[in-house]
Amino acid sequence: MTFNDIFKSGFLENVAAVSVFDMVLALVLAFGLGLYIFLIYKKTYAGVMYSSSFGVTLVALTMITTLVILAVTSNVVLSLGMVGALSIVRFRTAIKEPLDIAFLFWAIAAGIVLAAGMLPLAVFGSILIGVIILIFANRKDMTNPYIVVLRCGNHDSETAALDFLQGKTKRCTVKSKTAQKGSVELNLEIRLLDDNTDFVNALSELPGVESAVLVSYNGDYMG
Repeated sequence: MTFNDIFKSGFLENVAAVSVFDMVLALVLAFGLGLYIFLIYKKTYAGVMYSSSFGVTLVALTMITTLVILAVTSNVVLSLGMVGALSIVRFRTAIKEPLDIAFLFWAIAAGIVLAAGMLPLAVFGSILIGVIILIFANRKDMTNPYIVVLRCGNHDSETAALDFLQGKTKRCTVKSKTAQKGSVELNLEIRLLDDNTDFVNALSELPGVESAVLVSYNGDYMG
């Protein structure tokens, strides 16, 4: 056994498995695609509270996926071990918005395709996906439901408010009603005629109407 055999290491032999240029190029492109995905997410977000940490996660997830796939493609044995290691990972964070799941898969897919060397597919595919999401996510539809939370003082003011809403909206449906002594609270699902919501101001000024609140309804607030 020679001196070189003593210090011979299989770990050091894998140092040059991926060239420095390939690593830098892949990670820089992954950062660019991740930043693009983050900007699309920020532009199309329609939830109640925007989470900046989720946007940063998209950038990091693209780069991490690229890093993992670069290591897997350079060593077949390592790829088998990576499958076993990742199989024990469990994510407990709840995803409330269905579109957020699409962004997560988009970031992972971009990292995989990029690390596989399919640069045109990763770049042009991401651009096309981003354009499609921008078109459909920012599309305004007047048929989307809204909820009007209405508080009235008596039955007469309740009837007058309902008649007013029937004439100012496409459809008005009572979802729930809470009656107390001297007060009636209604939750009504409505469809707007146009983008104008000034009718809420006039509704709140009707005799006997204590308050009127208009809320954009996506099915998560009440049943």
